[in-house]
Amino acid sequence: MIGKELTIQQAAEMTGLSVHTLRYYERIGLMDPIPRAENGHRVYREHDFEWIILLAKLKTTGMPIALMQQFADMMRLGNEGIPQRRKLLEEHERKLIEQVQTIHQTLDILRNKIDYYRSWEDDISREEDSLESIR
Repeated sequence: MIGKELTIQQAAEMTGLSVHTLRYYERIGLMDPIPRAENGHRVYREHDFEWIILLAKLKTTGMPIALMQQFADMMRLGNEGIPQRRKLLEEHERKLIEQVQTIHQTLDILRNKIDYYRSWEDDISREEDSLESIR
């Protein structure tokens, strides 16, 4: 991707976001205005692509758009925004860790329930086999 320029369709394909989403992100200020070619089409550059990838990852983690917008505003502050950005990301990380812990706890419960039903099915099968052997 180094030095390469992308169309909005290519950027969408490479990031997994829709063209509509990319336009929306630009419209609501998640992204700085994307430069345009002479024909008026957006031209995404490497730093745009890297930013879109970050936004896509934040989106997949469930970060609300409003927080993403705050993060984008903090990015525009340059070095002055670094402490704020770090704090925002640390808070989001804490929430994700809590979600992962909850998911692991839920998986443990589900696995126990699955084992319980397997054991129950095995008991039923043994009973049926035992009845068959008596007949």
